Amino acid sequence: MNKNNNAKLRVVSLGGLQEIGKNMTAIEYGEDIIVVDCGLAFPDDDMLGIDLVIPDISYLIKNASKVRAILLTHGHEDHIGAVPYVLQQINVPVYGTRLTMGILANKLSEMPPKEIPDLYTVEAGDVISLGVFKAEFIHVNHSIADACAISIRTPVGTVFHSGDFKLDVSPIDGNMMDLTRIGEIGRSGVTLLLCESTNSERPGFTPSERTVGNSLEQLFTQYEGHRMIIATFSSNVHRVQQIIDASHKHGRKVAVLGRSMVNVIGAASELGYMNLPDNVLIDINEIKRYKPEKLTLITTGSQGEPMSALYRIAFSEHDKVKLAPNDIVVLSASAIPGNEKLVGRIINALVKNGIKVVNDSVAEVHVSGHACREELKLLMSLLKPKYFMPIHGEDRHLYANKEIAEFMGIPSNHIFVGEVGRVLEIDRRSARFNGTVTSGKVLVDGSGVGDIGSVVLRDRKHLSQDGLIVVVVTVNMEESLILSGPDIVSRGFVYVRESEELMEEARKVALRVLERAMKRKVRDYMQIKSAIRDDLSKFIFAKTKRDPMILPVIMDV
Repeated sequence: MNKNNNAKLRVVSLGGLQEIGKNMTAIEYGEDIIVVDCGLAFPDDDMLGIDLVIPDISYLIKNASKVRAILLTHGHEDHIGAVPYVLQQINVPVYGTRLTMGILANKLSEMPPKEIPDLYTVEAGDVISLGVFKAEFIHVNHSIADACAISIRTPVGTVFHSGDFKLDVSPIDGNMMDLTRIGEIGRSGVTLLLCESTNSERPGFTPSERTVGNSLEQLFTQYEGHRMIIATFSSNVHRVQQIIDASHKHGRKVAVLGRSMVNVIGAASELGYMNLPDNVLIDINEIKRYKPEKLTLITTGSQGEPMSALYRIAFSEHDKVKLAPNDIVVLSASAIPGNEKLVGRIINALVKNGIKVVNDSVAEVHVSGHACREELKLLMSLLKPKYFMPIHGEDRHLYANKEIAEFMGIPSNHIFVGEVGRVLEIDRRSARFNGTVTSGKVLVDGSGVGDIGSVVLRDRKHLSQDGLIVVVVTVNMEESLILSGPDIVSRGFVYVRESEELMEEARKVALRVLERAMKRKVRDYMQIKSAIRDDLSKFIFAKTKRDPMILPVIMDV
């Protein structure tokens, strides 16, 4: 144990608070830090051109010598998606269960770190020692197999991190959440519960995954003479297993579309998390050999992602699958907050083509993987934590979880609704927020990580709204002569052929500025560019009420 009696336990969320995704929590005591989860988020509408958003790990880089491990609760993107990016910057051991590490291995093969990291596979029930910490993985139910909560013994007591969980008393793999062990940990005493909040506004219990199987069975019976195209999350191997089982029972062959779906099914079946009946899976290139009503296509794209297989099918852009009026499309997922428009666009495209669409508003083809209010109460009553911190959600989710904790008898001054980067300090007597660490969003655009900031995004937004005008002129500064130009080129501002008069007037405005500068023998490029920008901007706004980006280019020969 750490001999520093004055050391306090520091809990810092580097992501996952006041937002959906990029879940990441650092737990620090003295010279030791462990990190739970390392996820990504998808960009907001105003993040033009951005592919992914990952947590800012400046604090971990600064304290790299203290970081003992990254512990992963399960294999969803919002919990493991940023690991390849983080391992590019710090070499740290990673621990997770078999399926989680199988999915991560796929990711790392596509984006190998500079140094080979130590990857350790654990099972529920395993306890690992990391500096002053002892971390125990505890089996929970979720919408992906092999999910765990993590109980962390620290010098100031036990910190329990719920991960993402639900209570499913009839799970597909037969392994119910380990309530017995959770109760034992509660009896031993829990100092802090970090509890997920995603469904904290929803009353009751989350339905069992098995209810989806019953609904699928009814759909296969109802639409016996139709080809079925079913979109779901690639990571929900239990859902995919049920789709394959129902297809096999009804004498159908199954083809899989989408790289992530192929990768996860490959990893899950290899590791024994899926049982694939003989000869049920066929290659997508073989589908023409079978009657449409003898086929099920399992595809990615349940969130309306523009590059996904379902999107390309819906908009007739897929090279292997063409829609037919007899097709039934099942969306076996609900829209993640913020994706409603994308999903709506796909549904509209399908319906317009005469395709029948079945989603969770029509049949029970999806259940959540997250705990509703009664399950959150159950976890709190078993653990009886001294302090409570809601995690994983926007403000409305965090505060709804705070209300549940108060209802369960946890005093308000023992409940801490944090922000990304804010430090919760705990000692044996008390807990309080104390200071912040560097944190925030790092934007990934193509192969560039963090090279796109607020200024670039502002420029992109400006360009997307009012377009661009480039003013090109050649001058001789020594002689104060304009040799050619100014020429004006515009993109996304006005259609030039129909606005020749406006562009000629704009050219004259720029010319007047240049003549004035040459007459005064101005030698400062920036001063001339600024003057062109100011005068041209005023002129264009007066004429069009638009504010395009103006880019003067001055060549001196």
